[in-house]
Amino acid sequence: MPDKLDISVVIPLFNEDESLPELTDWIHRVMVEHHFSYEVILIDDGSKDKSWEVIDRLSLANPNLKGIRFRRNYGKSAALYEGFEVASGDVVITMDADLQDSPDEIPELYRMIMQDDFDLVSGWKQKRYDPLSKTIPTKLFNLATRKMSGIELNDFNCGLKSYKNEVIKSVELFGEMHRYIPVLAKQAGFSKIGEKVVEHRARKYGTTKFGLERFVNGFLDLMSIFFLTRFGKRPMHFFGPIGILLFILGFIIASYLAVDKIAFAGYKMTEKPIFYLGLLCMILGTQLFLTGFLGELVLRNSSERNNYLIRQRLRLDDK
Repeated sequence: MPDKLDISVVIPLFNEDESLPELTDWIHRVMVEHHFSYEVILIDDGSKDKSWEVIDRLSLANPNLKGIRFRRNYGKSAALYEGFEVASGDVVITMDADLQDSPDEIPELYRMIMQDDFDLVSGWKQKRYDPLSKTIPTKLFNLATRKMSGIELNDFNCGLKSYKNEVIKSVELFGEMHRYIPVLAKQAGFSKIGEKVVEHRARKYGTTKFGLERFVNGFLDLMSIFFLTRFGKRPMHFFGPIGILLFILGFIIASYLAVDKIAFAGYKMTEKPIFYLGLLCMILGTQLFLTGFLGELVLRNSSERNNYLIRQRLRLDDK
């Protein structure tokens, strides 16, 4: 196998021993037909079935197959992160192991990266074989992500995507951030993001590993990305203005009550409900301001505070 590969296919999996032989054979046929040099990196995310035994057996017959095995189930983001770390192909393609993604899409996904010069191409399962309990929440999830990220993709959660190698080396996945790789890539400076309608196949083996809780977790992760990408290196810019506005509002309320008491004596300030609103605003304002200040102190002492992505250097030594 040559040192420089055309394609790395990264496949996270959990309890998919039945589908792996058919999937890897299908990928191999596509690669041979189009004369691609390739590797398939299978990440066993703590499977309880015979997935790892199948991967081991398949790798003996096909040296292009590589495997990573977790001791327990860490989630799809962790699996993709480990796969991205070792992927060496010019183009990195991700797909699910359940045969719902078609390897026949690989040549066009590769062409869109290499010839059309997209940084990232996301699949769009325009026609889905899923129940309404999945498709309706998915549409709402994609709508919210489009509005918050400004990226016009129809299917952020599609597992079938292709990337330039430098893109996957520039994003860090954690939690359940795999849904937002296009958002992370855009924030890292890779703004040429394309979309391709891909085939969605009915599940042939096993059952889905995801429940409705993924949409709740996905929304929380979206809020995390929104904050980290905009204010991760300047937390005071987020907490400071809100804290100052709340404190000023509380101070105005307290001042009004103080003047009113002096002018119209005869009542206690604590007898008016608005007094407690003003007090609450001042307390919350002070806490938010201090939160931003502490965030700045933590960031100042972080080893990654000046960790920036450099695209090119001219007449400078890369050190």
